[in-house]
Amino acid sequence: MASTNQQDIQKLGYPSAVIETSAGTMELELWNDVAPETVKNFTKLANEKFYDTTAFHRIIDGFMIQGGCPFTKPGGNMALAGTGDPGYKIKAEFNDRKHVRGVISMARSQSPDSAGCQFFICTGDATFLDRQYTCFGKLVKGDDVLEKISKTPVETSSSGEASKPMVRVEIKSVRVL
Repeated sequence: MASTNQQDIQKLGYPSAVIETSAGTMELELWNDVAPETVKNFTKLANEKFYDTTAFHRIIDGFMIQGGCPFTKPGGNMALAGTGDPGYKIKAEFNDRKHVRGVISMARSQSPDSAGCQFFICTGDATFLDRQYTCFGKLVKGDDVLEKISKTPVETSSSGEASKPMVRVEIKSVRVL
């Protein structure tokens, strides 16, 4: 994975997001040129500390790690993990960026315009999601952390998918710089 430094990101005009997790820190560039409203929403939620103490509740090695659900906060209803939102939905901003390793994208239900706060970071190429989910950034630092999270042991979830982490991987904070 090519390394991009902070000066390169700033030259492009991309804001930078830092996700501090219990497994380490990841830094992403946010593509405000192709998904401006999505980046604005993610920034708003990050700055309001919405993501603090949530968890990656869905992990599929070689595919993605998903987090940002408010039900995953300590004391939340983990049985509802993956169904929470911030109280509103945002319009999809499908674009030409590819779902490849390190890309962050908005999670949603069947409806294209059903994303709110949940996101996923690809741990492998998932180009079958292209133009169906809103890509809005890419990992620039912390690929080792992404790999570590993707290797978290999982068990079968209530939906029958082998994706439920057996240990909590907490999102301590998300900050947009």
